[in-house]
Amino acid sequence: MPTTPFMNMFGRSPIRPLEEHMAKVHACVKQLSPFFDAVFAKNWVKVDKLHKDIVRLENEADTMKRDIRLHLPNSLFMSFSRSDLLELLEVQDALANKVKDIAGMVLGRQMSFPDTMAAKYVEFLKRNIDASTQANTAIHELDELFETGFSGNEMKIVESMITKLTAIEHSTDDLGNQLRHILFNLEKSLPPVDVMFLYKVIEWTGDLADDAREIGDHLQILLAK
Repeated sequence: MPTTPFMNMFGRSPIRPLEEHMAKVHACVKQLSPFFDAVFAKNWVKVDKLHKDIVRLENEADTMKRDIRLHLPNSLFMSFSRSDLLELLEVQDALANKVKDIAGMVLGRQMSFPDTMAAKYVEFLKRNIDASTQANTAIHELDELFETGFSGNEMKIVESMITKLTAIEHSTDDLGNQLRHILFNLEKSLPPVDVMFLYKVIEWTGDLADDAREIGDHLQILLAK
C-alpha cells in the first residue's frame, strides 16, 4: 500500500502523526466560535458555510486517523505501546466527531437561543475551546518528551499542562450548571421541544471539555509507563 507524505512522518517520529491529527481536530473545534457567532446573528447562509468547513475538517481528521491505524509500526521501540497510542487517537477523534454533531444539530433545526442565555453560552463555549487548546498544546509536547526519554523538566511541563487542563474542565462544569439553571427558569416560556434541544446543546458542548480532559488522562497514562 503506498504511503502518503503525511504518513512519511513516521520515519522522523513515531508520534508526530498523532500531533498532526490533534492539530486538525483542534482546528475543527475552533470553528465553533465563528459558527455560533453566525447562529446568534441568524445568518443561516454563513452558518451553513461554516458547517461545511467543520464537516470537511472532521472528514480530514477521519482520513488521518485511518492512515495512522494502517501505518503505525507494530514495534515502536518506545516506553509505551502501540495500543496506548491508538487509544489516544480514538479520544482525539471523538472530539472532532462531537463538534460535527453539535454543528449539524444546530444547523438542521436552525436553533434559536434565548437572549438571556446567549452571553453565558458564549462564555461556556470559549472555555470548552480553551480545553481543546490546552489538550492540543500538551499533545504537541510529545516529541520533546520522546527526545528527552520522558524525564526531566519537559516531563514536569507536560504534567503541569495536564493539571491545568483538568482545572479548565472543572470550570466548564460550573458554567454548564449555570446555563442549565438559566434554561430551567425559562422552560415555561419556551416550546418544550426547543428546551429539550437546548439542553442537548449544553450537554454536547460540555462533552468537548470532557473529551479534552480524557486526552490529558490518556497522555498521563503514557507518561506513567
